[in-house]
Formats: sequence, structure tokens, C-alpha cells
Amino acid sequence: MRPFRMAGKDVAVAALRPKAESPPRQQVWEMFDRIAHRYDLLNRLLSFGRDVSWRKQVVRHLPPGAGLRVLDLATGTADVLIALARSGRLAAGVGLDRSAGMLALGVRKIRDRGLADRLSLVQGDAVNLGLRANAFDAVTMAFGIRNVTDMDAGLREMLRILTPGGRALILEFSLPGNRAFRGVYLAYFRHVLPRIGGLLSGDAHAYRYLNQTVETFPYGEAFCEHMRRAGFHRVAARSLTFGIATLYAGEKP
Repeated sequence: MRPFRMAGKDVAVAALRPKAESPPRQQVWEMFDRIAHRYDLLNRLLSFGRDVSWRKQVVRHLPPGAGLRVLDLATGTADVLIALARSGRLAAGVGLDRSAGMLALGVRKIRDRGLADRLSLVQGDAVNLGLRANAFDAVTMAFGIRNVTDMDAGLREMLRILTPGGRALILEFSLPGNRAFRGVYLAYFRHVLPRIGGLLSGDAHAYRYLNQTVETFPYGEAFCEHMRRAGFHRVAARSLTFGIATLYAGEKP
């Protein structure tokens, strides 16, 4: 595992936290059904292609060894799961999401890439997985933890299904620490991104929801503390692309 910088004041500063109101999450999966047809395109476009490199970071920080069993939560159209399978280190991978529209696209992508023998997708809720304990060597989640209805319950479920020594890898948006860059980023995030996203997806609400949830998410050290309270140890955070995203890691004792 490449070294992480331990979370601290340099990862997130409480004084920088914005005052936006957090939107409800109860029916968010219906929103993802509506934008599924443009989701991959908009990910590439609105992140300027950085989402590809961020997923590679998840792959690089898998637990050591081969023959891994991995669960990818909020799998969407299965981009993370496919990247993990292409590493050659998975024996099997399962992707779970509440959005049937996203999963339908993911199934097609997995089949087209000849990965159906190793990867499968199921519809379900990250807060109540319905999977047996100690079943996976790693659990991943990219840009989904801020959407669950109960973040702490979701973290406890991740811990429960991991084998002892198993690793959780959670990729999520965050806010840059540099004030000048953060100002430019927030202007883009609040005003430009919702307009482009709404125009191309036909759902402006979805991309207003995106910036609202990112700005109210407890990123950096605050999120690391949630992981520790859920029972993870060796919790650490790695800032990506000037703090636009953060990769969190924690292990099951």
C-alpha cells in the first residue's frame, strides 16, 4: 500500500466548511435513474477527465495479494469495478447500487468487456446490504458515501462485511484547502457545472444536488473520525488534485 498522509489540519480545516444546507437523500436513486444515460459522459466532461486517474488511485491501494473478493458500493455504471477487475488481482467482484438505470448500463459494459465471469451487479442499499459478514477482502465506494441516508450505518455495514484485515477504500469529493483555488473551484461548482450538467442530462436538479452535497459533506479529518467511530483502524486520507477529491482508507481490526 502506498503511504497515505494521515488526516489532520492540512487535509480539512473546520473553519473553511461552507454554510450550504444539506439536501435530503431518501429518493436520490430516482435522480440517478433519470441521468443514467448521460452519467459517464458528464463524469469525463465535468471532471476534465480526472475521474479516470482518481479510480486508478483506488486500484493502487487495494490490499496486497491476488485472488481478492471485492464489493463496490454505489457502483453506478460499474467504472470502478471494471478498473479493479482489469488490475488482474480480483477473483470476484460484486457491484451494488439502488439505481436500476445505472445498473443496466453497468451490466452492458461488463458484458462488452468480457468480464461477466468475474463481475456481477445487484440492486441494493448500502445501509442494509443483506450480505454475510466477513465475506470481502476489500470494499470500495466512489462518490457515493455522501448520498446514503445514514452515513454512519453505511460505514458500519462496510466494516461488517470485510474480512479481518480487510480494507475499505472510499473516494469522495472534498474542498480544496487553498483559499484562492477554492474560490475558483466553488464558482465553477455552483454556477458552471449545474448549467452544463443540466443542459446535457436534462436534469438541472441533479447537478445542483451535486454541489450542495459536496459542500455539506464532512470531508478530511471530520470524515476520518466517522470511520474510526464505525470501528475502522489505520484510518488515513489522501488528497487528490489539489483537494478536489480525497481517497480515504481504513482497515478492519
